[in-house]
Amino acid sequence: MSISVIDSAAGMRRVLDQTPQGRADAVRDLWAPMAGMYHFIPDIDLLSVHAQNFGFPLDSTPQCERQVREAIAALEAADAWSRVRTALQGGAAALAEGDPGMPVPDLQLLLLAGDPTNHHFLDEIQGLSAFGGISGYISVTVWPTELVLDRLEAIAVHELHHNVRYSPGGVVWDPDTVTVGEHVVAEGLADLFAAELYGDRGYTHFASEDTHTDDAVLAKVASGLNVTGMADFASWVLGDASARLFGGQPVGLPTGAGYAAGARIVQAYLSATGTTAAQNVRTPTSDILRVALPALGLNDAGAR
Repeated sequence: MSISVIDSAAGMRRVLDQTPQGRADAVRDLWAPMAGMYHFIPDIDLLSVHAQNFGFPLDSTPQCERQVREAIAALEAADAWSRVRTALQGGAAALAEGDPGMPVPDLQLLLLAGDPTNHHFLDEIQGLSAFGGISGYISVTVWPTELVLDRLEAIAVHELHHNVRYSPGGVVWDPDTVTVGEHVVAEGLADLFAAELYGDRGYTHFASEDTHTDDAVLAKVASGLNVTGMADFASWVLGDASARLFGGQPVGLPTGAGYAAGARIVQAYLSATGTTAAQNVRTPTSDILRVALPALGLNDAGAR
């Protein structure tokens, strides 16, 4: 396999150095190596992809532009691109050892500074928006807080676990039939895989410690495991604040609830089977829930 971490520091500066009229095309150029991630969407405009991923704004004030340039410099000072590449190499080796029959695809990773004017991005999801669910591509948008910079490796391998799970030979994500349970289990597997490599840094930081230990949150998420339709996933996985942002119906969950519940569900399965998240990169969700829910005293309706 090959790992290509795009030189996005230079690319982001090229965008910011353009006139306001030229920035849109420069962003499209920045995202161009990732176009294959959206092969299933006809005539996708990569400018809209940038915005949907909380990417840095193009029509910013001088103060905002200065913040973005400082964020790029902070990522460089933290050696972010090299660290992410090294983490992906180590993560790929761990997955190959855990499940030797499951190939790791060639990867393109795009690391970007996010939008410092977006309060949901900064405060609710604490400077992290990443996506690795399409084989061969990972995008990571961050705001370089001390916490985010400390977690860069864990963020990268979390997305790597998703990427391998949904690559050929792994689990098929069918938008028409996929369940909340699949998404929740995938987040739990990815967090625990990152924790296998990086300890407590592996756990997605916008899911609070209280959310991880709240039995009511676990039961509520369990009650939605059989829900189908990706339009509802933000409600059950990301929580009410994200559901409102994306036009979904809140169901009464805090931010990161699906990550926290997923980690508890997957940990119950790993403990019961004596296996690791690396070994279970392509284990069907139904197998995991069949073991984990009774171990947690739950059924798939959330009852105890």
